[in-house]
Amino acid sequence: MQDIAEQLRAWHAAGRSFAVATVVGVSGSAPRDPGAALAVDADGEAVGSVSGGCVEGAVYELCQAAIASGEPVLERFGYSDEDAFAVGLTCGGALDVFVQPVVLGADAGLDAGIARIAAGTPVALVRVIAGPGGLVGAVLAVTADDVTGALSPTPSTVGGLERAIVARARAMLEAGRTDRLVLGLDGRPCDEHGRGTVTCFVESYVPAPRMLVFGAIDFAAAVVRIGKFLGYHVTVCDARPVFATARRFPDADEVVVDWPHRYLDSQLGRIDGRTVLCVLTHDAKFDIPLLERALRLPVGYVGAMGSRRTHRDRVAKLRETGITEAELARLRSPIGLDLGSRTPEETAVSVAAEIVAHRRGGSCLPLSASDGPIHHDLSRTGTEGDEGRAADGPAPRPHAA
Repeated sequence: MQDIAEQLRAWHAAGRSFAVATVVGVSGSAPRDPGAALAVDADGEAVGSVSGGCVEGAVYELCQAAIASGEPVLERFGYSDEDAFAVGLTCGGALDVFVQPVVLGADAGLDAGIARIAAGTPVALVRVIAGPGGLVGAVLAVTADDVTGALSPTPSTVGGLERAIVARARAMLEAGRTDRLVLGLDGRPCDEHGRGTVTCFVESYVPAPRMLVFGAIDFAAAVVRIGKFLGYHVTVCDARPVFATARRFPDADEVVVDWPHRYLDSQLGRIDGRTVLCVLTHDAKFDIPLLERALRLPVGYVGAMGSRRTHRDRVAKLRETGITEAELARLRSPIGLDLGSRTPEETAVSVAAEIVAHRRGGSCLPLSASDGPIHHDLSRTGTEGDEGRAADGPAPRPHAA
């Protein structure tokens, strides 16, 4: 929904009713991740996408029906060998799509959630997608210190459940996670969907992950461009003011003149497990103090440029500083995958490919070389398999593909 939040806020401000269709579960080789959204307003205008084209028409119709009825619906789109060109996914996967009508002022949680998403304020948007009929469609907008919306007009009946949902949503927001959450009516976690459970879809909207590029060289400019393409907030840092200039790095969000290790020390409150560090200086006086700190921080990726000889010398110096073997194992050096890269742009693709593979759990082999799952991260979290669905609430009707 983050991709279409500005349009939703504009519709909202204009008082236009609309419906939002959100991917809340995937199985197999589905084209979009959970959280992908398509919205349709009362005039028939559409923004966003849930499948890249496979089921857009059917979801569009569901949105129009939800606007007319005012009722949410949970629908599954899957694959059938009997009719491979009916409405559905010819890629062989399945999507669970939750369609929710939105009317200005009708739901405080949804109103607040859309406003905060569009404003870039960290928020977890919690929507009940299955469970007892009175709860389906309820929305909570959860921040670190505030909750807007309610599960029920009579809070005393669901107070424990709501407190449990809020606590788990805050933990997911802190980790930047988007996923389903299944709880019993008493607020306790459940392993299975079924009668007496409530299924929520929690979407965490947090600031863009950070990419810190150290070393204001020509290769850095290409890495900055591809980092922006991947959705990172990119900072270039170099101690040499003649090289670290906004003119040389127009695509960077920030260009900082400082010693790399000193700048990293100043950013401890702004980095997290999604942060990527690309050390491109291959100069020991910059690299060693920087990597000594970086390898001990809970960041997502640390890569360093240099030849094999530079790497061996670097590792020896890091061991002398007291870096452990476990900490050294976190270092991706020489940085990037073996693509045979030569130019800065090719090298940037190599670096980006390694970052994505590390983040998503990819094997780095050609997809044609195996018949395993394409989306490794979904397989690891269990989202790629068929999680089933709650017995109460809107029952998805299978669609052949």
